[in-house]
Amino acid sequence: MSLIKEFREFAMRGNVVDLAVGVVIGGAFGKIVTSLVGDVIMPAVGKIVGNVDFSRYKLVLTQAAEGKEEVAIRFGTFGQTVFDFTVVAAAIFMVIKLMNAAKRKEAAAPAAPAPTPDDILLLREIRDELKKR
Repeated sequence: MSLIKEFREFAMRGNVVDLAVGVVIGGAFGKIVTSLVGDVIMPAVGKIVGNVDFSRYKLVLTQAAEGKEEVAIRFGTFGQTVFDFTVVAAAIFMVIKLMNAAKRKEAAAPAAPAPTPDDILLLREIRDELKKR
């Protein structure tokens, strides 16, 4: 019974729950960035570079024959993946940069002064009364 109790305490610790939330939000954010890259950025880049698809470039080692698939080094697919990663990394960098700029603006805003404690207010009232006499 103590093993189950210990596991429950471990699973309900703040760090584990925070990590789980981070993974779920990270997965959703990954989908947003993937859509941004695939649906917004890559069509524009494809138009600029003339609809080049690097994934079709390969070095064929053995031709396909009699039910056997070709053996090829697909360096174009690797290059396309590296390119996609670079675009995704740049998009994430820009989003993080915007978020950090927004945080700096929040931090730069002056904080409201702390309310004066009651004992200080009372002492000021006493001081003012003594000055009047």
